[in-house]
Amino acid sequence: MASDSDDDKLPTQGRFTRFRKLAGLSAQLGADVLKSGARKLVGQEADLMSLSAAEKLVSTLGELKGAAMKFGQVVSMDPELFSPEVRQVIARLQNEAPPMPYAQVAGVIRADLGDAPEKVFREFSQTPLAAASLGQVHRAVLHDGREVAVKVQYPGIEQTLVGDMENLGLVVKTVSKASRLADGTAYFQEMRDEMLLETDYLREAALCTAFGRAVAGLPDLKVPEVIAERTTRRVLTLELLRGRTLKDWVVSQPSAEERYRVARQLILAIYGPLFTTGDIHADPHPGNFMVLEDGRLGVLDFGSIKRFSPAFVATNRRMFLHAVRLEPMNVLALCREVGFTCELPDAEGEALIQEIFAIAGRPMRQDFYDFSTCGIAREMRTLFTKNAPRMLKIRPPAEGVLFFRSTGGLIQNLRLIGAEGNFRRVYQEVAALL
Repeated sequence: MASDSDDDKLPTQGRFTRFRKLAGLSAQLGADVLKSGARKLVGQEADLMSLSAAEKLVSTLGELKGAAMKFGQVVSMDPELFSPEVRQVIARLQNEAPPMPYAQVAGVIRADLGDAPEKVFREFSQTPLAAASLGQVHRAVLHDGREVAVKVQYPGIEQTLVGDMENLGLVVKTVSKASRLADGTAYFQEMRDEMLLETDYLREAALCTAFGRAVAGLPDLKVPEVIAERTTRRVLTLELLRGRTLKDWVVSQPSAEERYRVARQLILAIYGPLFTTGDIHADPHPGNFMVLEDGRLGVLDFGSIKRFSPAFVATNRRMFLHAVRLEPMNVLALCREVGFTCELPDAEGEALIQEIFAIAGRPMRQDFYDFSTCGIAREMRTLFTKNAPRMLKIRPPAEGVLFFRSTGGLIQNLRLIGAEGNFRRVYQEVAALL
């Protein structure tokens, strides 16, 4: 088993130390954004963040891992916030981070699987395939010759994540008390609870298997098989998928036909399981999807699969079918069925929600849509900014947070791919599954 001194080499510093590092990063980035704003005020072009600040962001969040790195992954997906050069730097957070020393990897495997990696597996690569927020992945070969990916959790990361969540919780409480318009504590609690569950790899293995069953009727998707006898709470062994992550594939200049094909697969991967089994992949950054050598789309990382209540799924299914069929619907009443609350007069609330549906549902209604010029995220931000006091009086249920994270991330991925074509047909294909 790894010693305490080994663990100290990992990014599991005390809560105050981590908070201090984040505060220092925040001050530097804040100064960078202020400079950018000043340049824009005098009519000069300026990025929101400089390349040097982006490098600092990646270095600090990558070192800290945990919730800090997950936040960076979310930020890196928004193409409207940064220039392509800066976004390319921040995108490294999607599946790259300073690796854990191999001695610590071996220590976790020895503690959890009973022997050294070289004994438990026929082959085990000491160089990680990917290093992420909660653990890192190594290529290995089972004794029967099957290639596998072994995800090994950083020692102490569970305690680190708890500390990060407590730090963030204090911020959320402070903001909520200072504002009479918004109380984000229920939404933060939902995110906190789901994120802390991700440290249990036995749970992730079960979710992976269930997600595989959910997409069994979609042959264009591939979910890796779980190797149960090599899986514990801190070690997850899965069938190794061969291909390129979405962010690596998209820079290979795929054809228009390939872009449309992969975009279709992504839509099916998000909406298919949601409407058939109530599960959604709630961490849809480009490092979690892989364009396989056989053309299928591989889905990775099942720690953040969200399972919704039957009522939430049933009402969202009805709204989706109405939208695809271009049928009129009482969106306010349906939103209330899902669990929304609205403190505006009904007519006013209905009008605002209709505007949201009009923006978000554009690809469903049109026979041709170009995601390379998609402005859905930008238009949503503009709508919320212009109507902030009223928008804050329309509140989704807590479980809706990860739904919006997933569907918003899907739109960002589709824009990254830059596909164009008849996506209404794809949404009709999803509707045919129901």
